[in-house]
Formats: sequence, structure tokens, C-alpha cells
Amino acid sequence: MLTFGNTTMIIKRDYYLNQLIDSRHNGLIKIITGLRRSGKSYLLFKLFASYLKEQGVDDNHIIKIDLEDRRNISLRNPDALLAHIDSLLKDSNMYYILLDEVQHVSEFEDVLNSYLKIDNADIYVTGSNSRFLSSDIITEFRGRGDQIHVYPLSFAEFMSVDERHPLEAWQDYYTYGGLPHVITLETPRKKEDYLKRLYSTVYVNDIVERYNIRGETELKELVQVIASAIGSPTNPNKLANTFKSLKNVSLTNKTIDNYLGYMSDSFLIEKAIRYDIKGKKYINTLAKYYFSDVGVRNSILGFRQQEENHIMENIIYNELKVRGFQVDVGVVEHRTTDKEGKAIRKQYEVDFVANQGSQRYYIQSAFLMPTDAKERQESASLLHIADSFKKIIIVKDHIKPKRNEDGIVTIGLMDFLLKPELINW
Repeated sequence: MLTFGNTTMIIKRDYYLNQLIDSRHNGLIKIITGLRRSGKSYLLFKLFASYLKEQGVDDNHIIKIDLEDRRNISLRNPDALLAHIDSLLKDSNMYYILLDEVQHVSEFEDVLNSYLKIDNADIYVTGSNSRFLSSDIITEFRGRGDQIHVYPLSFAEFMSVDERHPLEAWQDYYTYGGLPHVITLETPRKKEDYLKRLYSTVYVNDIVERYNIRGETELKELVQVIASAIGSPTNPNKLANTFKSLKNVSLTNKTIDNYLGYMSDSFLIEKAIRYDIKGKKYINTLAKYYFSDVGVRNSILGFRQQEENHIMENIIYNELKVRGFQVDVGVVEHRTTDKEGKAIRKQYEVDFVANQGSQRYYIQSAFLMPTDAKERQESASLLHIADSFKKIIIVKDHIKPKRNEDGIVTIGLMDFLLKPELINW
């Protein structure tokens, strides 16, 4: 539950809750990862624990331990934690062990693996510091972990506790993002201060501490460059040249590549690799980077660089990821000849190639298409794709879905974000 003024509200996060429900008793450690303050603890201790009680599980069979709480400091010793949990397992019925901020326990991997051998113990953990935030934490359990990745609030989740019209609420969402605590803050100043403080004192510190980075200033400058160019193809070489020419700072492409990896491992940003649609292969020369939360991105730039079209693209990317898609950046090569018969090779970009199982969607983020010429421009890349997978253009305008004679579907942004079924219209 979150408190807003004198009102207490519950944000339902059914997508993640259902993943936890479906993973019960699967013999694996359920590991909840995600950007700090994205709602991992709330999901585990409030939503999942409430579900278990609704299913008739007794309170004494739900073992909840908040290891960040000073009162539980003694349980940060691995042997003390083992002994404490063991003392609570009094019968052969199933016990649900929920550990929050487990990274506070030294050798926590051994503690968790110990309970994999106990038939009536089902283990769920979260963690949020630089040690646990790393996306490679699953490898610590050598195939014995089941990751559930939590994103900040989607726009639909945001709207579930916002009574305004979606078009009115959209401005707040693309400005301040979807970190749950942000929506409880009543003024723009409070929201901005919270996001700036979170970025500078938590996210950056996590990366600096985990990787023992000495060039914190250069790291922050790189984050600013990425934030100001969301949706723009780049690579470490291009970024190194940018630093040299614009900032008069010498950062090697190797250092930049490492920093980008650290930022991705901390879930601050995500990398979308370019995919050659006709050649059916990945192209590693350039990639795009998107922020897990656009509010954090905006805070990095002091809320000055508010290009709604680029932020909209970032939000569409995040929405696709929340829905479980693997998302790449598409490239379509088209060969033709000029008036003199000379061969011309042109590359068109598809904003997103979204894959899920056997399904694929080609998606363009177009913001506005006020003229036929603009529509032809946005459709060009899609028209050069020969396969029969669905092709979609998403526009900011609140329009009724439509399909043209080429089979390309155009839908409004609000419909895309709030009506997931429309992707199959």
C-alpha cells in the first residue's frame, strides 16, 4: 500500500504477481530483480503475501524477513539466518520464505541453496544494492534460480490509481516516470527532488561501489550523453569521439563499453541491438539505449530536455518489455537503381522488432502523422519487409485504429498503452 495525502492506495501489479504465483513449488529460488525503488519489496511482502493468505496459507507458514531492518541485523549472519528460519519450520506443510534485501547477508548464495534441499520450503528473495542489482546474479545459482524482473509502473498501472483522463495524466507520466513512490508526492518540486536525489545518491553510487570506479565524473557525463540521445544509434567508438570533440575528455572506447555494461547490469538502461530483418542476423556495429524509467532519465538532464517524441519511443520500448517481448531495433536494406541504372543501396530503420514465441511485430513510433507525406515516410521501412508479420505505427494522436491497403495498422498511443489486445487488431 502507498499513502497519498490521507488516502491509502493499492497498486495492482498482476503481471508480476501472476509470475510469482505460477512459479510456486517449482524447486527453484525465485529471484526478484529490477531497478531500485521499482516496487520489488511491495510485490513480495504485500501483494504476494496477501495472495498466499487468500489461498488459506497460515501466517506462521509465511516467513517474512526484511534484512534491511535494523531490528534484524543479527540475521545478516548466514548461520544465524539459517538457524532462525529452521526454528520456524515446525511441520511438513509448505513454508513460503520471503527474504527482502538478501544481499545484506554474507554468503547468501549458500543460505538460499541450503533450502533447495528441503521439500516443504519455497524461497523468494529480492535485493537492491550494487551486489544484487547485477543481472548476472542468476548465474550464482547455476540454473537453480528463476528470475522475475520488475519494471517501474507501466502507464496502465499508473492509471489504475490516477483518476484523471489519460491524456492529462500522460504529461506527468512522461515527465516523472513510473517509480511508485513518485506518484505519492504532491508537487512537481517534490517529484523532481526525489528523482534527482535517487539518481545521484543511489543509482550512481551502486555502480561506483560495485565496480570500484574512480572516474565518477566521467561516468555521470556518459549517462548524460546517453540520456540526451535516447533512440539514437550509437556505439563506444562514436561516444569516445563525442567526448573528445565536445567535452575535451579522453575516454577510451573500452572504458565506455565497460561503463555501458555497468549501467545495463544495474538496470538503469537497456540495450536494443540492431537486427537485419532481411538477412536475419544481428548487427553489432550500432545499438540504441533506453532508460528503465523516463523520470530518472529526465532528472539526469535536469528536466530540461523534454522531447516528447523521443520519450514516447522510450516508453513504447519499456511497455513491450513489460509485456514480455524480446525487443530489437530493425534494419531493412532495399536495393534499387537510379535513373542512370546505377545500383543504390538504402537502409530503412524499424523502431522495434518485438518477438514473443512464434509471434513477431514490427512497430514504428511516429508521434505525429499530420500529412499523407509523413505517413508515407513512416511506412517506408515497413513496406520493404516481405514477411507477413503484423506491422504497426503508433501515433500520439487519440485516433481510432485503422488499417490501410498495405495492411499497416495505425493505433493511438493511449490505446496501445491501455489496451494490450489492440496489438492484434
